[in-house]
Amino acid sequence: MSTAIDIRSVVKRYGTTTALHSVGFEIGDNEFFTLLGPSGCGKTTLLRCIAGFEDVSEGQILLFGQDIAGLEPNLRPVNTVFQQYALFPHLSVIDNVAFGLKMKGMALDARRARAGKMLEMVHLSAFADRMPAQLSGGQQQRVALARALAPEPKVLLLDEPLSALDLKLRQAMRVELKSLQEQTGITFVFVTHDQEEALTMSDRIAVMSQGRVQQIGTARDIYEGPVNRFVADFIGETNLMEVDVTAISDGMADVILPGGHALRCPAAATTPGRHHLSIRPERVSLADGGEVTATVERVVYLGTDVQVMTRLPGGVPLSLRVQNSARIAIPAPGASVSLHLEEGAARLLAD
Repeated sequence: MSTAIDIRSVVKRYGTTTALHSVGFEIGDNEFFTLLGPSGCGKTTLLRCIAGFEDVSEGQILLFGQDIAGLEPNLRPVNTVFQQYALFPHLSVIDNVAFGLKMKGMALDARRARAGKMLEMVHLSAFADRMPAQLSGGQQQRVALARALAPEPKVLLLDEPLSALDLKLRQAMRVELKSLQEQTGITFVFVTHDQEEALTMSDRIAVMSQGRVQQIGTARDIYEGPVNRFVADFIGETNLMEVDVTAISDGMADVILPGGHALRCPAAATTPGRHHLSIRPERVSLADGGEVTATVERVVYLGTDVQVMTRLPGGVPLSLRVQNSARIAIPAPGASVSLHLEEGAARLLAD
C-alpha cells in the first residue's frame, strides 16, 4: 500500500500549551483511518494541520510525498466534512454539491452532471432541487459528503460528522460511510471520540491521549491487545486490576490474581512486579468448577445481555457479560459464584 499521508514528528503549540507532542505515523492510500480519543486529546488539531487550517510548530506533513508546509488549504488535494455540515441555506441541494466545482471553473453542464452523480451515490437524487432546510439531519450530512467528494479529492477529512445524529441514524451512516470510501477509493481520515464508530468502520485506528498517539492498529489489534491502561479502558469495556507478576518471557507473563489464582497471559509489560491486568467482561463466564470464586454485587439488565458485577476475594471488582437467554440462570446479588476465564481473556498492560 502506498502512503497517502506521512506525519513526521509533528508538534503543535498554542503559546505555552503543547497540543501535539511529536506525533508521527503514516496513513495508506485508500485507507479508512480513524483518529480516536477523548475531547482535548489533539485529534481535531492534527486533522486541521493536515487540512491547512493550522500550521505545525515543528515537524512535517507530506501528502503523497509532497511537503505541504505553507500550502494554502484550497491548494491541498483534500476536502473536509465538518461536524456542522455548513451547507449554503440559499442554494439548492444540487447547487450545494456543485459549488466546489464552480469554484474550480468547471462548465455548468459538466458540474451539474458531476453533482448529479454524487447525489446518486449518496441516494439523494430525488432531493436535488430541495433546499437544505427541507432536509433531515441525516440527509444534510449526506449532502455535505457529496459536496466534499464531488471535486475528487485524494483525501477526505471527516471531523466527527455523525455526532449530531441520533443513534439509529449514526449506525446506518457508519455503513454508508465505509461503503462510500470503498466505492471511491479515496483515503478517509475520520475523527471521533466514539469507540464504536472507530471499531466498526476503520481499517486502522490511532488512539490518542493528551496530544500523543498511544497505539495504532486494526480494531481487533487494539481491542484484543491494548498496550496500556488508557487504551484498555478507553476501547470497549474492561476490568482493570492490579496483580503481581512473577515472571515474563517471550511476551507471556505469569500472574497471580487477587485470591491467589495463577494464570499465564500475553504481556505488554516487560518486567516482573506489580502491574495492571485487563480482562474483557465477555471473556468471563459463569461455570461450575471455574477457577475463580466471586460474590455477586449487582445484576444489570441490558437487553441483549446481562451485566453481572462481582467482587473477588480482597474486594477487587470483576464484571462479566452473560447472554440474555432463558437457558442461562442469572445469579442474585449476594450469591457466591464460580467464574471461568477464557483463554486469552486477560492481558498484562505496560503502565
